[in-house]
Amino acid sequence: MSENQDLQQGFLETVKFDEKGLVPAIVQDHETGKVLMMAWMNRESLEMTLERKQACYWSRSRQKLWLKGESSGNMQDVHDILIDCDGDTILLKVSQKGGACHVGYHSCFYRKAKDDLSMEICDTLMFDPEEVYGKKS
Repeated sequence: MSENQDLQQGFLETVKFDEKGLVPAIVQDHETGKVLMMAWMNRESLEMTLERKQACYWSRSRQKLWLKGESSGNMQDVHDILIDCDGDTILLKVSQKGGACHVGYHSCFYRKAKDDLSMEICDTLMFDPEEVYGKKS
């Protein structure tokens, strides 16, 4: 086994997946530090991400692997993968192509609480989700 494979195996063994075999992944723009999204990863999606340097997640709603940008073209090139001190959260530092959010914004965190407890949009709309994904019924 090569040194690179040893390091990869060591990283994967450090991850503490939950009882469903998942670990939360925070996704951050590698240049600005802006948080783009949170998604879930299982061991297979994490292995694919490490291998391809393209973000791959586990879709809990569809119960299948989800290569980010597969249908929208809004891919995430992975620069770094970090793990927190407890081993139960992953941080991906990525270059985001287009919007990270499925509703069209650059970040999934596009709404901000105001002092009066209403919300305001605080991010850039990058695409029209109906044009990308089709109209939802």
